[in-house]
Amino acid sequence: MKKFLALILALTMVFALAACGTAPVETPDAGAPEADAPAGKLVMGTNAAFPPYEFKEGETIVGIDADIAAAIAAKLGMELEIKDMAFESLIPAVAGGSVDIVLAGMTVTDERKESVNFSESYATGIQSVIIAADSAIATIDDLTGKVIGVQTGTTGDIYCSGDYGEEAVKRYDNGALAVQALLNGQIDCVVIDNQPAQAFVAANEGLKILDTEYAVEDYAIAIAKEDTELLANVNAALAELKAEGKIDEIVSKYIKAE
Repeated sequence: MKKFLALILALTMVFALAACGTAPVETPDAGAPEADAPAGKLVMGTNAAFPPYEFKEGETIVGIDADIAAAIAAKLGMELEIKDMAFESLIPAVAGGSVDIVLAGMTVTDERKESVNFSESYATGIQSVIIAADSAIATIDDLTGKVIGVQTGTTGDIYCSGDYGEEAVKRYDNGALAVQALLNGQIDCVVIDNQPAQAFVAANEGLKILDTEYAVEDYAIAIAKEDTELLANVNAALAELKAEGKIDEIVSKYIKAE
């Protein structure tokens, strides 16, 4: 009897162990990302002294370009980081890989296209001329022989240097410094993009914008030449944002219709 009971007990333990061995065991997948976790970081380079496209509110960089970059990053499932730097450092930064994209009210030029690729255009820029309200300058033709203030490395710098010569151009680190030089009587005018020009004139009495446009140009996103995948993804995101009306919504947030 003892042997029989021992056999029954042994068989019971075998079946119990077998049952335990077939039970599914769920283990967490440590490598799986959370559903809402960003797929990576998208680093944007800009020069945050170009309202309304990029400027600072406290320590935060805001503006049209910042919002568009954030919308693109969201489309790509990425986290946006913005780095502020000198305008003339932006093309070397993206070409060298220290930033992924550049949004800085940057115009597409043949010279820049030698170093980087550009996305589809997302906005149209106009180069305008800021003058003193009592200035004798009435048209673009009157700029000959005048001292013209520009922001270093911008298309205003490129155009004016080419059209009027290096000796006619005074370069400044940002538009605000150029406008201050105009107010101080150190230069005769400032050539800069129209939207920043309007902001500077609104903030400073005694200035106005020349009626004649200096140039019309397209703004686009600069991306390293070798990063063709990112270029394709950014263009796809831009196309979606345009179709959804998001780009127009962002622009109208900062530029009110008159």
